[in-house]
Amino acid sequence: MSFIHPLADVAPEVSIGEKTNVWQYVVLLPGAVIGKECNICAHTLVEGGVSIGNRVTVKSGVYLWDGLVIEDDVFVGPNATFANDRFPRSKQHLVDGYTKTVLKKGVSIGANATVLPGVIVGVNAMVGAGAVVVNDVPPNAVVVGNPARIVRFIE
Repeated sequence: MSFIHPLADVAPEVSIGEKTNVWQYVVLLPGAVIGKECNICAHTLVEGGVSIGNRVTVKSGVYLWDGLVIEDDVFVGPNATFANDRFPRSKQHLVDGYTKTVLKKGVSIGANATVLPGVIVGVNAMVGAGAVVVNDVPPNAVVVGNPARIVRFIE
């Protein structure tokens, strides 16, 4: 059984897996898919075109926009930022949909990191706090800085 805090705003059309916790002031829009055993912390927004796998933790202050795919066992640190439009303009929406951004299995995203649209963060990669990810990150890489650069690989 999942837990949804009474102060969360969850649309009826959201799919939430078993043993997932949704905390106060979370907004889940119609069409969002959240897997099993996840923890969606306070002050988080999930748009309808977002898919979240199993055992994912999304810390407070994170907004997940359409086009984002988060695979299993991912950690998203507080105030991490994701973008889904490379050339945003007010009142001009993308005709062909939003750019797909993927966080592969086992990824960790540090606090206040920014991931730009269309980026794929490889399996078990780590993005350091405050990093700005402008290019794909290979599996098992640790990236830091602005722009994010590889500093080492983990096993």
